[in-house]
Amino acid sequence: MINPAAIAPKRVALYARVSTSDRGQTTENQLRPLQAAAARLGWTIVAVHKDEGISGTKGRWQRPGLDALLKSVTRGEYDLVAAWSVCRLGRSLPDLLGLLGELQARGDDLYLNQQALDTSTPAGRMLFGMLGLFGEFERAIIRDRVLAGLHRARSSGKRLGRPPTTPYQVGRIRAALAEGRGVRETARLLKVSAAKVSEIKRAMAKPDEAAAAWPS
Repeated sequence: MINPAAIAPKRVALYARVSTSDRGQTTENQLRPLQAAAARLGWTIVAVHKDEGISGTKGRWQRPGLDALLKSVTRGEYDLVAAWSVCRLGRSLPDLLGLLGELQARGDDLYLNQQALDTSTPAGRMLFGMLGLFGEFERAIIRDRVLAGLHRARSSGKRLGRPPTTPYQVGRIRAALAEGRGVRETARLLKVSAAKVSEIKRAMAKPDEAAAAWPS
């Protein structure tokens, strides 16, 4: 029989975020119920990550607190991540599913105070599975809409994809490459695809392919 006292407490990281539009909301207001939950459930808080004055629509790389949190998750420093509400983590279901996927890959759990979600419990795991199904459903709807839009565009005679590269553009690409500029730099400067620049660069190295790469 396992002695409960021998079970190490969960290592928990708290995350809080407020944006400039959150009236009366502070990170401390969000942390207090999480700290109370930790005391009640016997967690050990090992880190607190905050993003203040940053919108939930911003990606991970624009949210230093969230970025630091996920890097520590990757290093295996936590057993559970706790936040006041799902909206503190992101503003969309794909955002939440992406974060949950990273936690699940490391065997970590998620606790959301406002939604009463704890993926370390059977009910929480069931809800996580339901969220995954909703995410797949949403992606399927988006994919069907994109395909329907492409079909309508083709039916109306619209050209899809990038416009063809003109002889003038090809000449500018060749000149930039001849000056010693790299493929990515040339593509960025001339606003063309890196694939097209690479194609022209290869043709420049093989004169017999030049005619196929650009018009005369």
